[in-house]
Amino acid sequence: MKKLIKALFATTLFTAIPFTATKAQAMSVSPQNWWVGMQNEALQVMLHEPNIAKQQWQLIPYNGVKLISISKTDNPNYAFLNLKITPQAKPGDLVFTSPTGERFEYPLHTRSSNSAKRKGFNSQDTLYLINPDRFVNGDSSNDTAAGMLEAADPKSKGGRHGGDLQGVINALPYLNDLGVTQLWLTPALENNMPSYSYHGYAITDFYNIDPRMGSNELYQELSNKAQQQGIGLVMDFVLNHFGSEHVWMNDKPTSDWINFNGEFANGKHATSHARQTIQDPHASQFDKRQFSDGWFVETMPDLNQRQPLLATYLIQNTIWWIEYANLSGIRVDTYSYSDKAFLANWTKAIMSEYPAFNIVGEEWTTNPAIASYWQAGKNNSDGYTSSLPSVMDFSLQEALIQALNEDESWNTGWVKVYQSLANDFLYPNPNNLLVFADNHDMSRVYTELKQNLNKTKMAMTMLLTTRGIAQMYYGTEVLLDNTGSNDHGDIRIDFPGGFAGQTVNAFTGKGLTNAQRDMHQTLRTLLNFRKQSPALGYGKLTHFSPHQGIYSYARIADEQIVLVFLNKNKQAKNWSLEYMQEVLKLHTTATNLFTKQQINLTDAITLAPMSATVLVIE
Repeated sequence: MKKLIKALFATTLFTAIPFTATKAQAMSVSPQNWWVGMQNEALQVMLHEPNIAKQQWQLIPYNGVKLISISKTDNPNYAFLNLKITPQAKPGDLVFTSPTGERFEYPLHTRSSNSAKRKGFNSQDTLYLINPDRFVNGDSSNDTAAGMLEAADPKSKGGRHGGDLQGVINALPYLNDLGVTQLWLTPALENNMPSYSYHGYAITDFYNIDPRMGSNELYQELSNKAQQQGIGLVMDFVLNHFGSEHVWMNDKPTSDWINFNGEFANGKHATSHARQTIQDPHASQFDKRQFSDGWFVETMPDLNQRQPLLATYLIQNTIWWIEYANLSGIRVDTYSYSDKAFLANWTKAIMSEYPAFNIVGEEWTTNPAIASYWQAGKNNSDGYTSSLPSVMDFSLQEALIQALNEDESWNTGWVKVYQSLANDFLYPNPNNLLVFADNHDMSRVYTELKQNLNKTKMAMTMLLTTRGIAQMYYGTEVLLDNTGSNDHGDIRIDFPGGFAGQTVNAFTGKGLTNAQRDMHQTLRTLLNFRKQSPALGYGKLTHFSPHQGIYSYARIADEQIVLVFLNKNKQAKNWSLEYMQEVLKLHTTATNLFTKQQINLTDAITLAPMSATVLVIE
């Protein structure tokens, strides 16, 4: 989520587990259940109820499970049960009792088949980023929900428009046809804030879907139905902060649960956003703390992940959602703002449980020296070891927009993209970087490229054919545009056809302009080709220095070679491929991806003006 964000939002308890006997009042228990057969045998269950710390809980004997200890804090309203669940444990209900007659059951479930071996998203995938409130309103009955502080206000840029999980489910056939292989939804967890709550990043319940989005069961259904369409689900996690209406603000589990003693102090404790302090060998401890511990805004208190109980809570919350919703990946918001030692432990815990999983962290910097610091395998000078598989490539995003908007010269235009990719030597695994032209926090690519269709097609062709994991923002395929406004409400525009009363429908094609139809068909062709292309999926990238306004490169796999030519000139070019002999490997013919024409590679090829040409050699 972007560094500067507007004010926000309110609270619920965790997930309430009702007593099975004697007491009418509900106690909140989180996580609400767990699974047998996890690699990490430890489980810490948080109990929250007035004066719960006075209870002396006992576990009725259960084969394979032991209650090791009970952790108590300076707040008597919390207790933490420390359990060991060995491989001998079978699914069932743990039963806890207290001397005063309280009793509750805690479910242990069976993991889904091969859960630990789940495959995360990778360089063969395209992630489709959705703001669910602005995508499709599949259930108008939940637009305004009882108990939620903010009602629907679809005419307000910053209001809730009514999009929901049912809308995403309804759109799955469209997304499958488009060629999408992964869905990244901005957070759908409860954001019970008084206003500006639609974006999802001010969480007030880490274990429950916002009722205006649907329910936990519907989120699970979305995951299952997406998988039936060959589409994975990537969850957007927020580890750094939470919503100010969360119960923790008025009833902190520990006095050090929130940074700066839980006080924003009229901006005195706001984050500096000086991310370079993490790597800076000369940085003061004051500056480091101001960055990592500072709050974004008053309504987004900053979590203290150095608190071990909180660290465990966040790790278990992540694993719970992976198991519950059968996730194929995680995107972490504001990654570097969290305590870096915690981040090392968090990523290690997740990747140890799921070795083939994938996590991408948002480190909003165009400096690859800073971004690469966080990727797993990087040998950092300060000895920091990360287990984070992927980071977002903001350097390439900026370079691509600049390249297409600048005139060509020795240091402007395509050379910006060439130089950005040349910095890949800084990354342990550049093929696992997330590449994108825009996202929910920045102006749309069509807007940035001044509503130029050809430039937008070049930008998206480049991102869908270069190295890395591709991400596309919803509506790019129909040229959604925020020209004239940088307001997030205009960037996160309603998807055409997703809401009642719209005259344009991207799902049916009704009302689309010729340019929108052209863009849709171009991306549909690219995305579906990318799904099955070995060269684009895992092929080596070899690029050539830009020349005469043309940037060219090859993706090379044993089974296939893909040649890409991006021509910024306003006139056609007859282009000799003599300089590309090292990648052509004696091949003499190729097929144009878009026109299906056979191309003789021994002759000069014709590159149309302001265009992307993709040639496939099988």
